[in-house]
Amino acid sequence: MSEDNKSFIDLVDESFKTIHTGEIVKGTVIDVKPEEIILNIGYKSDGILTRNEYSNDNSLDLTTVVKKGDEMDVKVVKLGDSEGMVILSYKRLALDRGNKRIEDAYNNKEVLTATVAQVLDGGLVVVVEEVRIFIPASLVSDAYEKDLTKYAGKEIQFVVTEYNPRRRRYIGNRKMLILEEKAEKAKALFETIKVGDIIEGVVKNVTDFGAFIDLGGADGLLHISEMSWGRVENPKKVFKVGDSVKVLIKNIDGSKIALSRKFEDENPWKDASSKYAIGNIVTGRVARMADFGAFIELEPGIDALLHVSQIAKEHIDKPSDVLTTGQEVTAKIVDFNEEDRKISLSIKELTSDGESAADDEAETVNIDEVIAGDEAETAE
Repeated sequence: MSEDNKSFIDLVDESFKTIHTGEIVKGTVIDVKPEEIILNIGYKSDGILTRNEYSNDNSLDLTTVVKKGDEMDVKVVKLGDSEGMVILSYKRLALDRGNKRIEDAYNNKEVLTATVAQVLDGGLVVVVEEVRIFIPASLVSDAYEKDLTKYAGKEIQFVVTEYNPRRRRYIGNRKMLILEEKAEKAKALFETIKVGDIIEGVVKNVTDFGAFIDLGGADGLLHISEMSWGRVENPKKVFKVGDSVKVLIKNIDGSKIALSRKFEDENPWKDASSKYAIGNIVTGRVARMADFGAFIELEPGIDALLHVSQIAKEHIDKPSDVLTTGQEVTAKIVDFNEEDRKISLSIKELTSDGESAADDEAETVNIDEVIAGDEAETAE
């Protein structure tokens, strides 16, 4: 080879830029196949970008993401392979940029948004600019969630609470955001509600003793005794999760809210003095029985006592000998105490042949005390 030719080759070589391993360069796509991309990077050799160095998706067809003439930034991995081509990586460049993005988000406590890429037994995996971030199950929500599959493919928000690129450990926290949001809503709620307010809520949970109602910032307890003016045997037969309900704020004690559905305009006792005046004949059904008598429901919220001595003129040992739960009975009002909300009935008075009612005066029993006693025995 002549000196002139050597000089020409030297000149050509000098016309190409110098690159180094780890450097970021800009390349132009000159050819693309499903599994590799060839780029002109302004160097004496072209660069090759394999599917494995483009993405973590091994099934990705590269012809669907780039075309000839596209420009892209890539990272130099190796200056020459067996064919003299420069080995390039797009994935590693994206990972470097992603690490910087996550570092900034961690330092600034930035709220990130990403789609759940994978659901594991122990938590969720999201990907932010090629960086995989793990959100442990305990940090996914403010309450334990047994099934995390509902988050698959869903977009969620979180903050990065642990950043360790050396160990490739990136931990996200969604629970923190939920708690902060709830605290803000609770503060706003307690600043606006007061005892006596009637508001809308949503049933969050139903138990044997009552229902927890989401008031939009805090939960309130609707106790079984406050669900109706009438008697409620089983809250689960009255409410179900998701029901929208109107409730009365009965009491606020710190963060605890007691609710009621005993609205005063629906109080059955408001006109009871005329409907259930002494001497009136009424019809009701046997709601429950004790050895001393039967409780007759005259309407939801108003029970009257039919003492065992007032069931018939002849002696009866116990009400269950002649009455059954649910049976309809007609009786006479023999005592009415609005202040204590007690009503006493007598069937015997209806069948009396005119004898003085005073001879068989109905024994008055405090219904509220009896009910409390019955419930206490049941609880034991």
